[in-house]
Amino acid sequence: ALRCRGAMWRGAAAALLLGLAAACLLRHGFEPRARLLSAAELRRYRGAPGEPGLYLALLGRVFDVERGRKHYGPGGAYSGFAGRDATRAFASGDFSPAGLVDSVSGLSPAELLSIHSWLSFYSNNYEPVGKLVGRFYDENGAPTEALREVEAAIEEALRLQAESDQKQQQFPPCNSEWSSAKGTRFWCSRESGGVPRAWAGVPRRLHRPGSPGTPCVCVRSSGPPWGQPGSSQHRDRGDLDDPRLQLYEGCHPLAEQCVLPT
Repeated sequence: ALRCRGAMWRGAAAALLLGLAAACLLRHGFEPRARLLSAAELRRYRGAPGEPGLYLALLGRVFDVERGRKHYGPGGAYSGFAGRDATRAFASGDFSPAGLVDSVSGLSPAELLSIHSWLSFYSNNYEPVGKLVGRFYDENGAPTEALREVEAAIEEALRLQAESDQKQQQFPPCNSEWSSAKGTRFWCSRESGGVPRAWAGVPRRLHRPGSPGTPCVCVRSSGPPWGQPGSSQHRDRGDLDDPRLQLYEGCHPLAEQCVLPT
């Protein structure tokens, strides 16, 4: 039981730390040399013969991607990124001229997280060489209001992701399968829902106010409730008493699997 509780809280703490560390990249992770490039200057760095190099920009941050020439150089699958800031395409996958732009307006939290992931990738794998004067940095290299807005939106997306990760640690999704002969079977294992843990749990319906449907989740059936790791005043029922949970009709309360006839 102690190992189970320890694993649970380590998982939750890791999710929060990951979000915080990722947010720090936005604030402090990019300190290139004080080189400022205009859009016209950046266009000279598309890797063609006679050009001075191979650069691309993401959120106004310019990286030397010469090491990835086979991908970004002329004829490469991602050559459209070279010599420009095509931030939007990193999220949308639209490599047409309309998509290879730096506007991020209207992007979803998931798409903003994709941009953040790519920013981490370039920061870890390619040399930062400067800043692009335009939407995200002014002529002095200072962040613009547009950059501050997108960074705030990414940090909010990271926060929501950390919350979602914590919820999945508490209530991981069930495994499920359907057959015409037997109906639908739900069951729990120590890796169901792609959430490794020290416990399997029992299936329950989870009602989330404002969300459609009641998905099947796996629920701890022993130890203290979620959020009370050091509590000695509990019924040793894990999260079974959470009011958002509903028992599947006809299933034993502590069964690790439940079959609903067709």
